[in-house]
Amino acid sequence: MGKSKKPDRPSLQKYGVPFYSSGWVPFKELRSKLQSHDRQQSDDKDEDSGNESTQQEISDQYYVVLAGGGGEGCSGIPNAIVLAQFDFASNSLSAQPVAKLGLGSDVPYRMVVHPGGDGLLCALPKSCRFFDWDEVKDNDAHRLSLKESEKVLTQLEDIGQQLALAFNNDGSVFAVGGEDGYLRVFKWPSMEIILNEAEAHASLKDLSFSPDGKFLVSLGSRGPGRVWDVTSSTVVASLSKDNDEVFAMCRFSQSSDKTQVLYIAAITGKGGSIQTWDSSSWKRIGSKHISRDSVSSFSVSPDGKFLAMGTVEGDVLIINPINMRVQTVVRKAHLGMVTALAFSHDSRALVSASMDSSARVTLVEEKKSGGLSLWIILFIILLAIAAYFMKNEGLLPSLG
Repeated sequence: MGKSKKPDRPSLQKYGVPFYSSGWVPFKELRSKLQSHDRQQSDDKDEDSGNESTQQEISDQYYVVLAGGGGEGCSGIPNAIVLAQFDFASNSLSAQPVAKLGLGSDVPYRMVVHPGGDGLLCALPKSCRFFDWDEVKDNDAHRLSLKESEKVLTQLEDIGQQLALAFNNDGSVFAVGGEDGYLRVFKWPSMEIILNEAEAHASLKDLSFSPDGKFLVSLGSRGPGRVWDVTSSTVVASLSKDNDEVFAMCRFSQSSDKTQVLYIAAITGKGGSIQTWDSSSWKRIGSKHISRDSVSSFSVSPDGKFLAMGTVEGDVLIINPINMRVQTVVRKAHLGMVTALAFSHDSRALVSASMDSSARVTLVEEKKSGGLSLWIILFIILLAIAAYFMKNEGLLPSLG
């Protein structure tokens, strides 16, 4: 007798598109942009009276954006950008996309969301294309959607496949890195180029800006990683690797005392590991083996309290960066490799995506390391003290 298949949790949904990228919509910033025109036309009194409830409604809405597809062939699998809504109360993703924008024969292999709500940038096979957020009327309600932007990024036309896209924290600078190893950095939205390096790497794999925007780290398919000073457009450090290591992904983070730290997810003969690098000396200060399976995606929470790793076997791991211990594991979160991970802006949730056309949201809980053990120790001490006094009072029989 076969085992009955358990129904999928509502936090896991399939949308019919193999996904390569994922992110969260910066809904508060976006909503203010979409409503700016309506505010100018609305009655001041009515706006003031409803402001508090509107702000609460905005703060409770979470959307994930996913991009991918079947490629240029006639497979019948669409190339698209998908929007889905996540509800914290029920821990569920919408069963159907809130919006789905088809891209014809162009597969969006990489995607980055502008942190200030301007839109999102997708890397297509030959060019990069920008998309604007939109709001469409559905019956009497307004629904979030996407549309191709009128803004044409001529500097990113016919430049080949880009494998890495990144905005800095305030969205004023963005970088693109190509399969051909070409690195380009622009001011946004003017598109003034500030770094133009044709031979940054043999092939560029990942990019990450430091929290203060002063540095950009780039990883290539081989050789060391490189640290770029964004202002001077020069290389200021080289990040060396051991012979058996492959640098896969990089992400900056910032601790509570404003110290910046760089994390690099690496693949070794033992599986996936996470390295910690000092952002002043650019020296490696730590390395921890995390998984026996190779890492396929990596992310750092905005508050710096969590790291996340996706594996080629479909597992999702959430790690405490203080002790580098895995605090949450979702085994077989996806049937295929985890291609993308992204924390929500408030660090409360993690979205993961896969080539099996699925997206999953995992809630993030801060676990106090050693807290349970401390309470147990205190309880034992109190019991010992109570037993001592009871024995002295003759309430307990002597064991002698």
